Amino acid sequence: MIRPFPEQLADCVRGVEAMLDTLLPLSADSVVAEPMRYGVMNGGKRLRAFLVLESAALFDVERTQALRAAAAIECVHAYSLVHDDLPCMDDDDLRRGKPTVHVKWDEAMAVLVGDALQTFAFEVLADPATSDDPAVRCQLIASMAQAAGGMGMVLGQAQDIAAETALRGLTLAEITELQAHKTGALIRWSAEAGAVLGKQDTALLRQYATAVGLAFQIQDDVLDVEGDAKAAGKRLQKDAEAGKATFVSLLGLDAAKQRANVLVEEACDALAPFGTGADALQQVARFIIERKM
Repeated sequence: MIRPFPEQLADCVRGVEAMLDTLLPLSADSVVAEPMRYGVMNGGKRLRAFLVLESAALFDVERTQALRAAAAIECVHAYSLVHDDLPCMDDDDLRRGKPTVHVKWDEAMAVLVGDALQTFAFEVLADPATSDDPAVRCQLIASMAQAAGGMGMVLGQAQDIAAETALRGLTLAEITELQAHKTGALIRWSAEAGAVLGKQDTALLRQYATAVGLAFQIQDDVLDVEGDAKAAGKRLQKDAEAGKATFVSLLGLDAAKQRANVLVEEACDALAPFGTGADALQQVARFIIERKM
């Protein structure tokens, strides 16, 4: 019997947050320890961690190894949010209903916390406890550097910032490319990590994750229009106020939702060769377009 997705996700949250609590430095050890913990332990859906754990389960990867990789991607994701919230970037005062790191401390600390979380993720991946195979650890580290760096998430953020002052709005193809970097790159890493840990081919999971990542961003654009700011824990409709092109502004609300649904079906189809073992990954794909925050 397939367990309800909320139960599976709750198990993931408990597992990865316990691992993060074990791995992260304590306040007595470092002045940045408390804000590091605040930045990464302040809630969140842990969808990237879930992708790591479930992709690892497909290949019978040892649970502790999968949890360490899941903790690493959550640190990188948290770093990106801490930096994105800064006044020089997206300028947000709230994250998940709580003051952002630069509001609770200051901008300098937020920069340093983001730096610390990013580098800590690589420290976790480099430890033999993540895999006893140095080649696997190197592959995880190299692929995360590519996903998070100047040809991945950072590139997407730079493209997004440039779009704010561009003389013309982005086309649909340009937004798709931007989001494949900004949002999709870390999602792809997460879905492929289990195959890397299991020393298996990543092609099907990459196909799945590419579709899921784009559906995730389309749903974000939908929620920015019709979501609830209290539930989201942040300001909404910022893109519309700034006049930025989004999937919703270019496609229309209904067509954007339809496109997200098609992408989810494509993602689920990519998992067909895994049979029922991939049920949880199919469920998370559907959750992505059903979520309200």
